Amino acid sequence: RHREKTRLSPRFIEIFLAQAKEDSLKSKIDKTAKRVDIKIISDYKASDIDTLAGSKIVGDKSITVSDADLQKLFDYFVRNSLRLFYPEDRSVNRVKESIYKFFEKELKMDYSEKWEEIVKIVLGDDNPQRFLNVLDKAQIEYKNETEIREGELAKLDNWNVPEVLSFGSDYLEEAKDKSVMKPFYVKYLSELEKSFTEFLDNSGKVEWWFKNGDRDATFFAVAYDEDKTPFYVDFVVKFKDGRIGLFDPHGTQFSDFGPKSDGLQKYIKEENKKGKKLFGGLVANTGTTTNNGRWVYFTDSGAKFKKGEFGNWTDLDL
Repeated sequence: RHREKTRLSPRFIEIFLAQAKEDSLKSKIDKTAKRVDIKIISDYKASDIDTLAGSKIVGDKSITVSDADLQKLFDYFVRNSLRLFYPEDRSVNRVKESIYKFFEKELKMDYSEKWEEIVKIVLGDDNPQRFLNVLDKAQIEYKNETEIREGELAKLDNWNVPEVLSFGSDYLEEAKDKSVMKPFYVKYLSELEKSFTEFLDNSGKVEWWFKNGDRDATFFAVAYDEDKTPFYVDFVVKFKDGRIGLFDPHGTQFSDFGPKSDGLQKYIKEENKKGKKLFGGLVANTGTTTNNGRWVYFTDSGAKFKKGEFGNWTDLDL
């Protein structure tokens, strides 16, 4: 259930960048390195090295490789760096993203334009060990952060909108003025969710909104089911009057409607006692098939929820 314990989530990118800054990686690496150091693959099978290099390797000499071979060497370097995690594709790509983001933020080098130069710097001269040092520390920090006892929900008192997110090829870019993430990528799970996104983006009362994800500590969650299970609320909304809205366009046909609603309302009440300005709830539209009715949200006890009846719902006047 806690897959972030065995593979790297987007949170790893943030941890890596912070560790790189703490270790002064930018100033330590040789940014003029051009030749790949074969010592980084010293434990590769000799026959594979010969295939990659296209010639016999003698001692610890450096080699010049083609782009295709450079990709293979970089892939191997990244996989070999995953000391604490199984090198599945998602984790491998997460490490690559972390490295690319480091070059983008610290050295103003975009990997889409300078990929070969970036990889040669990473793999060149004494640089591999310097990157490995940071990657290793980042993995330890990530592992410590995500080691949560089974069934226990991590409570994030100071959660904030993540700076970096990654998306699969099945996500589409959409123009949304008030999305806090620019550009905005999305894969809608329902027409209700899509219609609610448009409703928020067109509201004059909304300052910005964040389309939440559904995994690990990168995204915002509240506890439900006797505080054992995380509920990733779909939308975090900042209003111009200073309030924060937590909304989830949730099908009323699902059996978890009551427990999730109670968990969210409990969280809102507890946080407001601490001085927060939260409101929200599970969201529906009274035009149940066309979504052209009133937008309403549920704040009552889950036990009082009745499918198809909106008498005890609150109008969402935006």
